[in-house]
Amino acid sequence: MQQRPKPALPAAPSSAAIRDEYIRLAPGQMATVITHLEMHAPPRLRPEPAGHAFEIHHARNPDLDWYRDLYRRVGENWLWFSRLLLDDRALAALIRRPEIEVHVLRAGSRDEGILELDFRRLPDVEISFLGVTQNYIGTGAGRFLMNRALELSWARSPRRVTVHTCTLDHPNALAFYLRSGFRPYARSVEIADDPRVHGILPLTVAPHFPIVK
Repeated sequence: MQQRPKPALPAAPSSAAIRDEYIRLAPGQMATVITHLEMHAPPRLRPEPAGHAFEIHHARNPDLDWYRDLYRRVGENWLWFSRLLLDDRALAALIRRPEIEVHVLRAGSRDEGILELDFRRLPDVEISFLGVTQNYIGTGAGRFLMNRALELSWARSPRRVTVHTCTLDHPNALAFYLRSGFRPYARSVEIADDPRVHGILPLTVAPHFPIVK
C-alpha cells in the first residue's frame, strides 16, 4: 500500500513575528485594557433571586448632586471618574438629553445601583454604565439590573447592544457580561491620569490598583 505524505504542519511563528512591547507610564498615570462587547439578538434573561425587593426607576431630568453621589458610591472603587470631570452645565447637557436614559436601582427606599443607556447612535444601543454599590455586589442586584438594561435596550429594536469593561472593574465583570449573552469584538488600551492623584477621587479608593507617583 502506498503511503500518503502527511500534510505539512503550519510553521510556528518566529519570535520576530510576535509583537511584545512595554510602554512605561509617567508617574501619576494609569493604563487599563478595555474589552468591547456586543450582542445582536435578545438573549434569554438569567434567573433573578427569588423574593428580591429590587426595583428600577427612570430618573428623568436627574438632579446633578444626586447623580454624582450615586455615580461615586457605585463606581469610585473601580475608578469611574469621567462624569466627575464635567461641570454642571456639561453634565446636565449630557445626562438630561432625551437620547440618554438614567435609571436607578432601588432596594427598599435606598438608591443602590445605576444604569445609563445611550441611544444616540441608533440602531446601536450602548450600556454606558451599569453597577451596584458595594453592599449589593453578589446579591443578584447586578443580574436584576442587567435584565432590565437588556429589556429597555431591545425594546428599541436595535441592530446591536454594546457594553465595555476594563481591567479596573470588578474581577468578575467580564465573566458577568459573557454570561449575560455578550461577546467580545474589540480590545483597546486607555492611558489616563490617575484621578486620585488629582483629587477627583479619594486616595484610599481602589486599593487593588495602587497609585504610582
